[in-house]
Amino acid sequence: MSDPLRIGLTGGIASGKSTTAALFAARGAPVIDTDLLARQVVRPGSDGLAAVLAAFGAGVRHPDGTLDRAALADRIFADPADRRRLEEILHPRIREALRNRLRCVDAPYVVVVVPLLVETGMDRDVDRVVVVDLEPAEQLRRLQRREGIPPSEAEHRVAAQANREQRLARADFVLDNRESPATLIGQVAALHRHFLARDGRAPPRRNRRGRPT
Repeated sequence: MSDPLRIGLTGGIASGKSTTAALFAARGAPVIDTDLLARQVVRPGSDGLAAVLAAFGAGVRHPDGTLDRAALADRIFADPADRRRLEEILHPRIREALRNRLRCVDAPYVVVVVPLLVETGMDRDVDRVVVVDLEPAEQLRRLQRREGIPPSEAEHRVAAQANREQRLARADFVLDNRESPATLIGQVAALHRHFLARDGRAPPRRNRRGRPT
């Protein structure tokens, strides 16, 4: 079994990563979501959960013993030092879980969804980077609508991530999610054909909207 081409899929919060990943999955591509891996490494009884509770206290634990992700999010979005501490606990465990999952993939390519791909340096663990792009103003509107939070909180959460320019600078392909769902579907379909045809050894050229040429 040859190693699959590893495609890192990222984008700002509320940019449309989950929708894009689902479009790849609908075309038969294996998808590994590191947010799900992050949940697995802090499941009850795990050393990951024990490490989080040791660092942040019982206030981030539900009465049933599971992690209170909302309480933890309030902590890390309010304090960059707390965010870094959590990353030091979770990221090595997520990387190990990802390596284990990748060993089981038998496909021409695999999509790895990593919300903080640029921030965590996990772009070094993939062969190509696909960025789902959205205008910042629209990103904020979608985030407020999705989470039911005020503008100030949405701005705070966006500011905790890499900015748009940093993500685009690392992109091999850019999927423009400003337009209709049909436009995004077409872009994903084009990339799917491209990844099936390429062996990944030579960086492809791309046009301004990230479509392979």
